[in-house]
Amino acid sequence: MHGSAHHDRLNQHTAPTAPPAAGTRFRALPQPRHWLPLGIVLCAAVVMLGLAVQLVPGDTTAELGFDQNLSLHHVAALTAVAMGINLLFGPVVGLLLIAAAALAIWFFRRDLVAAVAFGLTACSGWVASEAFKLLFARQRPNPALLFDPLAPETGSNSFPSGHVSFAVALAFALYFLARRTRWATPVAVGGAAVALIVAWSRLYVGVHYPTDVAASFFAASAAAILLAGLWNRFAPALVERVPARILHPSRRA
Repeated sequence: MHGSAHHDRLNQHTAPTAPPAAGTRFRALPQPRHWLPLGIVLCAAVVMLGLAVQLVPGDTTAELGFDQNLSLHHVAALTAVAMGINLLFGPVVGLLLIAAAALAIWFFRRDLVAAVAFGLTACSGWVASEAFKLLFARQRPNPALLFDPLAPETGSNSFPSGHVSFAVALAFALYFLARRTRWATPVAVGGAAVALIVAWSRLYVGVHYPTDVAASFFAASAAAILLAGLWNRFAPALVERVPARILHPSRRA
């Protein structure tokens, strides 16, 4: 009798957390407990860096010297890598890759929610970088002042780097897919390594300053964290409105 009562209480405790039925399951994104303050702090870090490069005398000149040092020591193999990254992580090819990956997730994993979450997370870095570019409008390094400009670009869209922001956000998106699997740690480490390599490539090519790429890590991380918090808060209600046959095409009611 005592065991039966204990079993009933246990069922009452665990029932609210039982997984929803197949076809309606919502896949939450991992988020820090205090995601909103953390996202705000990371955005504030980007703003502080942006103000610093505008207000500190001689900062841009010193950073241009760093780019010039790399420009003086270009090597054929490294140049090929940097130019490949310039194309692969650019907006056109990058968006095509994200779209292809999201479609693959939908068709092969039969999970539209995961595909949308992946696509939004991967794009969040670009969105954040574009917002801060408009805010600070920093001029790119003058290619005429570099010894060997590999991909001369001009304009007031230097801070932060869109390529690096995309690489960081893509690392978050891939980790979100791999979490709770044996691939989670390798994906996290590999994603961080790729983001650092992309950051190096933007300096090597000569189209960004060091503070541009540094700010990209803060901006993209803020975007991914804030997106995860907003997704977990508001997306479940939207997912419930989508028919199960669309969320999971292979399943039948």
